[in-house]
Amino acid sequence: MTAVKKPVPEEAILLRADADGVVTLTLNRPAQRNALSVALMAALQDELDAIAEDSSVRAVVLAANGPAFCAGHDLKEIRANPGREKYLALFQQCSRLMLTITRLPKPVIAKVHATATAAGCQLVATCDLAVAAANATFATPGVQIGLFCSTPMVALSRAVGRKAAMHMLLTGDAVDAEQARALGLVNQVVPAADLDRAVAELAAKVTSKSPLVLAIGKEAFYRQIELGLEDAYAYASDVMTRNMLARDAEEGIDAFIEKRKPTWTGR
Repeated sequence: MTAVKKPVPEEAILLRADADGVVTLTLNRPAQRNALSVALMAALQDELDAIAEDSSVRAVVLAANGPAFCAGHDLKEIRANPGREKYLALFQQCSRLMLTITRLPKPVIAKVHATATAAGCQLVATCDLAVAAANATFATPGVQIGLFCSTPMVALSRAVGRKAAMHMLLTGDAVDAEQARALGLVNQVVPAADLDRAVAELAAKVTSKSPLVLAIGKEAFYRQIELGLEDAYAYASDVMTRNMLARDAEEGIDAFIEKRKPTWTGR
């Protein structure tokens, strides 16, 4: 009797884990160094769109498996699908994904255990917060292969100073984790063995706050930063007024005065 081999199911390219209001989305293309293929970006987009509408989710962690955090776009896939329309669709898909992270009404934390290059560096720069292992490195090396990192530049130039961004973009040189922290690309650098703990602690600290206030604040941050100074103050004044009228603001102020822990309602 001939044994029938059952097909081995293909492992998911994006993994999801939920715990205590925090969703961890893990890039899972380790053999491809977690390059952002069309399929992987679509999977991320679908999860983030669902998370945006899920009130039980308080924060998101973006992580990765394998030897790299993310190597950028999948160059083999790009070369296999040439043509202006295909290229434009790819970069528009990536831009939509990055905008979704920025507009998500929940904080997004990058958990960077290793190298993040090109669109992978863009992904880190786009996240609201980032914690890196001490061995992680960051680069926008497109210039070395004749493809300037123009879309990664958008996020990078909004996360670090102009001179630092231009140096990374024009030379393709990598910066180590401590340099990335000094530049403002990541918030915290820890030994690799402490990365899980550090991210969990940061996520817990963030999710202890009112989800309504976090959503208001995140939206306001990204909107005001693109405005002129006078317009930014006018906009921020309106946001603070609306925030003050929220039940969670009343509760938070009363709890502070009464020296007790607030109970958030999300209203």
